[in-house]
Amino acid sequence: MRPVADVDLVRHHTVYSCVMGSRAFGLQTERSDTDRRGVFVAPTALFWRLEKPPTHVAGPADEQFSWEVERFCGLGLRSNPNVLECLHSPLVEYADETGRELLSLRGAFLSRETYDSFARYAVGQRKKLEADLRNHGAPRWRHVVHLLRLLRSCRDLLRTGALVLDVGADREWLLAVKRGEVPWDRLEPVMGRLADEARAALDGSPLPGRPDRARVEDFLIRVRRASADA
Repeated sequence: MRPVADVDLVRHHTVYSCVMGSRAFGLQTERSDTDRRGVFVAPTALFWRLEKPPTHVAGPADEQFSWEVERFCGLGLRSNPNVLECLHSPLVEYADETGRELLSLRGAFLSRETYDSFARYAVGQRKKLEADLRNHGAPRWRHVVHLLRLLRSCRDLLRTGALVLDVGADREWLLAVKRGEVPWDRLEPVMGRLADEARAALDGSPLPGRPDRARVEDFLIRVRRASADA
């Protein structure tokens, strides 16, 4: 097999792509970028070489990022927030037969383990915001919005078993936060309350204790076999 450029894997082997970022969250403004995320399937023959295909590719368009399907599934089974949200974007731009099957597996990735993953991510984001406060006197308001949205999403997922990206009625308030119009001392209690509510929702959550690894792995094996036989 001839060498394949990384971006050609995205151009010719994408099985799923969607719009993410502010447009998927319902927080877009006239200045918002269009962030695209996707999944590609590297031809199985590429894995027979010493040099393996990339696990992810940036581009070819601006604000575009794609994962190879195995990397995507692995991250999803570890409840990576970016991957789980990608699977639940309301703005799907493309999905072939493999992509549609991947979307049908969305529930297999969700479990109570999501709480730990989202909580760790939230703690990391909170530390960065507090460092900004110490060093610059103010947080990066865009990152504050991201943290608030993530905490809200985690809480609602644990309560309902459904991951919903659109912020709905919180849109105008979150946009005000993004503009720096809500003081930090008013936001800290909100962050604490959302974190407490997510923790409280964990025990009674309708989500299973663990993701359905066997179901996801069966999908991946069949994808690899189909590619090898093509």
